[in-house]
Amino acid sequence: MSEDLLALFRKTGALLDGHFVLRSGLHSRQFFQCALLLQHTDVAARVCGMLADKVRGVRPDAVISPALGGIIVGQEVGRALGKRHIFAEKDAGGLVLRRGFKIAPNERFIVAEDVVTLGGRVQQTIDIVRENSGIVAAVAVIVDRSGGNRPDFGCPFVSLIEMNVETFDANNLPPDLEKTPAIKPGSK
Repeated sequence: MSEDLLALFRKTGALLDGHFVLRSGLHSRQFFQCALLLQHTDVAARVCGMLADKVRGVRPDAVISPALGGIIVGQEVGRALGKRHIFAEKDAGGLVLRRGFKIAPNERFIVAEDVVTLGGRVQQTIDIVRENSGIVAAVAVIVDRSGGNRPDFGCPFVSLIEMNVETFDANNLPPDLEKTPAIKPGSK
């Protein structure tokens, strides 16, 4: 399945090669631009349906995702599970719930995201659920690119693709990346 999905990423132009600055500030030779994959509604439904199948057994009540990258993933996972979807969005200090979204005490959530490297946005979303007395039943992502540094979210963590994509600190770039201008294609 992972190879087929990687081929789909390449076919849609969603797996990019070059010199990229990730949201974490780390640098990488590869970037998953899931928006290019998920712009195709049939593909989004199929890929997120596969992701929903991996978490169906935890019996969630709802799905939550961090904006912006996780919104389509969360919506489609929620649709596949027949559950509502809400999202946390950016504020000056991190992520917050807005738009009247509520989390009921003991409501069970799947946190859905497109790509995880360090898991900062996912952890912020988990914190929001827990601060509102909800339960995080699982984290579900399309791409886990954390390699050997897989985040521990304190719940099951599933993905469709696991990749060990090298990342580098800005002060310790390999020669090929030092010579190539960096771009930051993700959300701000």
